This record gives sequence, structure tokens and C-alpha cells, in this order.
Amino acid sequence: MTAPTDQAELLRRARGRSRTPAPGTPAAGPVPRATAPGPAPLSHAQQRMWLMDRLGQGGPRYHVPLATRLRGPLDRDALAAALTGLTARHHILRTRYGNQDDRPHQEPAPPAPVPLPVRDATPEEAAALLRAEAARPFDLAAGPALRALLLRHAPEDHTLQLTVHHIAIDGGSLPVLAEELGALYTAAAEGRPAGLPEPELQYADYARWERARDDRLADAAAARAARLTGAGPLPLLRPVPPGIPERRAVLHSAPLTADTMEGLRRLGARHGATAFTVVLAAAFAALRAATGGSDLVLGCAGGHRARPELRRLIGLQVNTLPVRARLPEPDGDPLFTELLSVVRTALLDAQEHHEVPFDLVVERLGATARGADGTPLLAVSCDLVHPVEPLTLPGLTAEAVEVDLGLAKFGLTLLVEDGPRPRCLLQHDPAALDGATAGRLHTVFAELLTAVAADADRPLSRLPGERLLDEPVGERPVGAQQAGDHHPAVAALLADPRVTDAALHLAEHGPALAYATVSGPVAPSGAELRAALRRRLADPEALPHAVTLLDRIPRRSDGALDPARLPGAPTAHLDTVRDVFAELLGVRPPAEGDFFGLGGHSLVAVQLAERLRARLGLPLTGLDVLERRTPRALAALLAERAAERGSGARRTAAGTGAAPAARAGTVLLTGASGGVGAALLQELLAQGRPVRALVRPESAHLVAGAGVEVAEGDLADPDSLRRAVEGAETVIHAACTFTEHAVDLAAMRILVEGWRGTGGFVFVSSIDAYGRPEPGEVAEGGPSAGPLTPYGQAKLDCERILLDAAATAPGPVSVVRSPIVWGPHRRLRDQLRWGATGALYQAALAGRPILLPEPSAGWAGASWVHSAALARAVTASLGDAPGRIVNAVTGHVSWAEFAAELVRLLGSSSTVVHGPDAEAELLRPWSYRADALAGPLAPEPGEDWRAVLAAMTTAQPTGTH
Repeated sequence: MTAPTDQAELLRRARGRSRTPAPGTPAAGPVPRATAPGPAPLSHAQQRMWLMDRLGQGGPRYHVPLATRLRGPLDRDALAAALTGLTARHHILRTRYGNQDDRPHQEPAPPAPVPLPVRDATPEEAAALLRAEAARPFDLAAGPALRALLLRHAPEDHTLQLTVHHIAIDGGSLPVLAEELGALYTAAAEGRPAGLPEPELQYADYARWERARDDRLADAAAARAARLTGAGPLPLLRPVPPGIPERRAVLHSAPLTADTMEGLRRLGARHGATAFTVVLAAAFAALRAATGGSDLVLGCAGGHRARPELRRLIGLQVNTLPVRARLPEPDGDPLFTELLSVVRTALLDAQEHHEVPFDLVVERLGATARGADGTPLLAVSCDLVHPVEPLTLPGLTAEAVEVDLGLAKFGLTLLVEDGPRPRCLLQHDPAALDGATAGRLHTVFAELLTAVAADADRPLSRLPGERLLDEPVGERPVGAQQAGDHHPAVAALLADPRVTDAALHLAEHGPALAYATVSGPVAPSGAELRAALRRRLADPEALPHAVTLLDRIPRRSDGALDPARLPGAPTAHLDTVRDVFAELLGVRPPAEGDFFGLGGHSLVAVQLAERLRARLGLPLTGLDVLERRTPRALAALLAERAAERGSGARRTAAGTGAAPAARAGTVLLTGASGGVGAALLQELLAQGRPVRALVRPESAHLVAGAGVEVAEGDLADPDSLRRAVEGAETVIHAACTFTEHAVDLAAMRILVEGWRGTGGFVFVSSIDAYGRPEPGEVAEGGPSAGPLTPYGQAKLDCERILLDAAATAPGPVSVVRSPIVWGPHRRLRDQLRWGATGALYQAALAGRPILLPEPSAGWAGASWVHSAALARAVTASLGDAPGRIVNAVTGHVSWAEFAAELVRLLGSSSTVVHGPDAEAELLRPWSYRADALAGPLAPEPGEDWRAVLAAMTTAQPTGTH
């Protein structure tokens, strides 16, 4: 056992206080300040965040919400000035992230006032509003990475929430941010300068300094990878299904006593270790018992703030540290204190190399350190955390408000929260670990902590522990691989109610290719069907390289598959794919060469996808590369998407049974990459209309296809709007910022002024523009009644710009007001979970009671429209009379019906209760007439509300606390 004095020295070195670096750690001098502004590279930690965003694996789980209840006389003008001053001082809070020559870069935007929207809300309404604001997406390319919201409960009672993207902040930044915000607020309220010293560094200085050391960091990463050879993700967790990982979090919590926490601290002190080291050792002990493994790797957070010049730098200065502990074999029976010594040594080894970026280590380890689903090395983490401190402002009483988005960064995290009410926590993604197994592991972990706090000098066999790995987890798999129509992939496909026929062709020298026919307007794509197969098939070799959708599967007279009439094996793009692999990885791989085995990693995946998109004009993302991994599988996917593009262009108009004649003139469509825009794009292509889609450059691949002209731009870029609308015969404006109302109004003016066509201009608006009229039926185009939400007011103002121009417009103009939009698109799924219905969805997902308004208040519920029906209605209104406002509503569902269906679909234990404390937003006693567009709004098969909700929730993991 290491003596306490020796341990203190190791800790001192691990925290960077020693001037002599540990072996394998790159030496470096102080971080210099840049002499000139300009684009800077991303730090390694930032690049991981950027890649997560580009791969679709980021989202709200990398948002940092800081909410504080403030009671007292709040000076809102001073608060707004303080936020503006904070972003002026710290460039990282107003930085934008671009991409040039296959490399991301960062550059601060000019200082500008920080918007501070104020919303009236009761304290009961606050939780849902704060969650929705925290979950709202960031646009890293446009910036900024910080936004604010102020909820006003009473004249002297507010809740302030700052939401910051993790690419711009970490836990060590929060005390600096809070301190300076308070000082800037005080100075603004008193009308004087704050007198704060200029920041010693900006985050871009740190990023440049780190990147200048990349050669040395690469050498250190190679040495670190050598220490981790043979390690991989914890076998207790099942592979996460392919596609964009949801990472839903289920949290298990159990209280710990103050005596237990004190016992853990004393135990650490006796053995020259921190309390976190003891918690980490307990996590290793629990997982050793659960898996029967003796060579385990857990992740923990490390930081770079030991350098004096970095201690007050706001920005992302954390690194993921893999801690590999070679524990005694399962047949051994060491004391817990002996295991603690092993874990302490492993942790110190990781901390001594805290500056070696995790992404570089993973690159060096290659495919061998990844799980079956591509998870890089770490699926389990451990931490000792403390309750979040509130943002304190002088003269006000501050209380921290927890904003839980229910999202996980890892498949499994073991935590202890130390504070006034200590807790043992286990957070897990139910896609990776089922709730029952997680609950048992959590019980073991909590009992083990309590036991070792009381007496750690006991063998592990006398401490709580339970073997869990031999228990069956997850969905029952389909049987072993066979051939032809008896192949398990065919059986699995036919088990899907959306599939009407399926077959598989096993070529002698080619990959296995599956074919399917589907039905219904919410039918899955071939990629979605393949993702479902990957979850269900027991034998990975049984997974076909692609699932291609056909109108009809060719069969002989005896019903057997006719291979001669099938689309051929997708080799058309194979050489191109292999060429791009060679360009980026330095070796031309065989058709079955594994991306990770060839040295690929996340950044290369993004670069490879972008080059293939540019050369082939087919949609492809970095996530596709990470999932498919081989050139042959990627070629199959590209062939599938080429076929889907062709079938989309040939699709007949809804309900007609025949392809309509192509209409002359280009249709400019804004918002094409969103949920509503995607449905509009599909409908326009089905009608044979040439489409020009306005999208951001990073989203261009999502809309590229036959008949689609991509116009790269943004609502906030006036020049791009003018270029996009030039020459357009027709305009369908379906995009909005949701919060930047000035941008929305300016964009509408530019589009209206620039449109010179005669084919019509339709603005997709919202029923929020009606405000809060008298309860009951709302006529189409009826007057608005206050109060309007800021979103509803912005929509109304945009409508007025268009309608005021109707008299002199070159063609007919109209407004289509829509309610909540439901459909199978990912963005619409996100709105179901986090938008107006988010509070109900999250309650059902977590198994909490669902609180609805009292029945005595009258009918209340959701007005909704199916995305496909909305698309039909919008295109039908293009030739409508000028200046008309119409509604696009499929139907109305009471909250009681909606909640009951959510409970059923999610397999939730929630109960529905009624009470006066239900959120005021649920008091929606209106039904909206939709007579003018009744024809195109008529539901087609699969467009009833229960069917579309099922489609939107099918892929969502469930679980309870």
C-alpha cells in the first residue's frame, strides 16, 4: 500500500503541479495570447462536441441549462446589459463554428446585445418552459452558444435560465461566469463601469496552443493506447441499435446518510485517496461482481485547469479519462482496501496523462477497442458530483432550479451526489441496459457504499454484490442464419406489420441483399428496416448489407424468388467509395475492409461522407459511415438511396393513381430539412414540380435529390435569401427561427419583395396567430385575440407583411395556419417529446403522474395535423384566392385521450390525474374549422392520430425510475 505522503506526491503530480511531466506526457510552456484575431482551430474537446453535432449524436444532452429562481427587485435592463457584457468579455460565448477544407474552425461573432426574452408564467408552468428552452437546438454554424430566458411569476419573483452549449463551457467555467455576471449586473444597476480586469486569455488562444502540440500529443496518445490495448466497453451493456442514438436517461436514486459520506471520506484519508477514488473503487467492485470480469475500464472527467493561466478561462477544458483497473480474478477474494489500492493506482495513472485527448487515444486503439455498435472504449462512467449552485445577483434571493432533460451521455453512469442531502445515483440508457438489471445494480452499489463506509477491511465476498451478466437482456433475437425465404432476416422483416412482402438474395460472391414491399404513408425506409433487423438478429452475419424497397418482389410461378429480375448487387459506387477511403486513410481497402480497422475515426467519417456527397450527389452522413463501416456496405446504402430518390420522383400524386403532368416553374421551399419541410418536399417531388430548397450548407445533403436544386443559405443571411427567391415561380415559406422574431420578419420582407413569379406564395403559419379567442369553435381567418405568445405574434406579423402585399403581388398569396404537426420525421418526434406536449410525454416516459386540467373546466386538448396532410393542403392552396387565411387541421384530441395513448405506447406505469395545478398551457378549449382545405386534409390510411403517434414512439426506449 502506498503511504499517504507518497500518495499526496502522486496527486500533486497528477494535477500538473510538478514541473517534470510524467512519462508519455508532452511538456509545454505557458499558453500564449494571440496577437491578431481570426479563425482558430477547434481544441480536441471542442472537436468531439462538433463531431457529435455533425453526426447527429449531440443535441440536448450536450446543452448546459443553468436555472435560478430570483426573488426580489430584479433590474431586467441591468441583467440584459450584464449578459451582453459577459459575452463581450468572453469570445467563446459568441463563437461560431465553420467548416473549410474538411476542417472545422471557430471564429467569434462581433459583440452584440444578448436577447433577454421575458415570459409571464406561473411557477407551476415554469418546469415545462425551462425544459423546452433547454432542449431547443443550437446552430453551431450560426452561433451564439449562449441564450437566456426570463420567466416572470410576479413583479418580484422570476426564474432566469441561461442555456449554453457544452462546446463553449464546462463545470470549471461556471464559478467564473457566475461571479462576473454578478459584478456586471451590479455595475449596470448602479450606472458605473464594472472595473473587471481584461481576461488574460481567450479560449481560441488555448485551442491554438493545444493544436500546436499535436505532434507531441499524438506520441503521448500512442503510448497511452499501448497501456489500454485489449480493453473495450463493459460487456454488461447491450449494443445500442443503429441510427441516431436517443440516449434517453432513466435515473435511479437512493439516499445516503451523512455518516456514510463521512465514512467514505475517512476511508479515503486513511489510504491516501480522495472520496472520489473510494466511490470509483466501489463502482469497480459492483461491476466486477455483476460481470465476473477482472479487466474493466470506466470513464471519468479530467480537466486542464491546473495551469494558472487557465483557471479563469471560460470554455471547454475537460477530457474523458479511461481508467483501466486490472482487478483480482473472480475466484480471488481480496479485501476492499486492496481493491481500493489497485483503483487508486489506475486513477493516478490516468490523471497523470490528463492532457492526452481521449479522441486521439481512441484513434490509436482502432476497431479493437469498440463495441459491436461502434461505442469507443467507454460505455460506463463514474463521478462524484455536488448540487449546482445558483446564479447569485446582489439584492436578490437566489435558489437553484434543476432542469432535467432526461438524457444520458453514457450507457451507464454510477454517481454519488455529495451535499446537504447525499444520494447514490445510477443513470442508464434503457436501450443499453434494461430497467430491472439497472435497478438491481443500483441497489448493490448503494449497499456497497454504505458497507465499506462502515468497514472496508472485509473481503469482497462479504460485501454486497450480484452476478448480472448471465441474465438475458433485451429483445428476444431471431434464430440462426439460413438461406433464401427461410433466412432469419426475411422472418424478421415479415414480422413487421408495415412490411407486406420480403425476400433475400445470397449472391455467390456478393453481399446478402434484402428486398421488401411496404404500405402506409408512415411506412419505414429501407435504412429503418435494416436498423430494426440489426436489433433483432442474433447472428451479426445474418444482417443483410441493405434493404431495398420495391413496388413488387419478382417471383416465379411457384412463388420462389426470381433473382434475375432483382436489382443487381450495388457495385456501381463501390470503386468511388474505395477511392475516397484511400484518399483519407492512405490505403485502398478491400470491399469488406472495416472503417475502424483501417484507422478511421469520427472526423474522417464526416470528411468521407462530405466527399462522397460531393462526387455522387447522394445523401450520406458521417453517422452512416460509422454504422456501415465497409466500402461494400456503404455502396449498398448509396445504391438504396439512389433508388429511393428515383422512386420519390416517380411517386404519383396522393389519391390520383397517376403521375400528374409536370408544372412549369421552380418552387422555392424554405425549411426543407425540417419535419414539415421534408413532407412538403416529398409532396412537391411527387407532383413533378422542380424544387429549389433553401437549406444551411451543413444540411444540404438531407434534401439533395432528383428534381431538387439546393440553395445554400439561412434566414439570417439576406443575400442568400435574395439569391434563392430570384427566378422562383412559386414560394412556399415554411421556415422560422422560433425565437429570433426580428430575423423572421426581415426574411419575410426579403422574400416578398424579391418574388416575381405568378405561381403563388404560401406562408405556413400557426394557429397561435389566433391567440386566445373565446372557447369553442374558431372560424378560418377569424380575428386574433390577446394575449398572443411571442411566437404567435411573430407569425401574425409575418402574415401581415405578406397579406399587405397581396394587392400588388405578381401572383396569389395565402396563409395556411397549422396546429401541432405529427409525423414520422425525427424533428417532429423531438417536438412531441420536448415541445407543447413535452411535459406529458416526459411524465409518461418517467412513470410519473400525468396532471391534466379539471374536467369541470370543459373540453381541452390538442389540435393536430399529419405532416403529409399538411403538405397536400399547402400545395393545394397555391392557386387559392389572394389574401386568404385558411386552417390545416386533421383533428382534435382531448388531453385525456392523448395521455392514455402515450401511457399505452410507452408501456408506462403513469396514472392520469386531474387537478387545478395542471399547466396553464393545457387549457386549450378551442377547435379550429378547416373547411377550405377539407379535400386534401382528408386522412389517408395510417393518418389517424393513434397510428401516427405509434409511428413516432415506436423507436423510443422506455423505462421507469
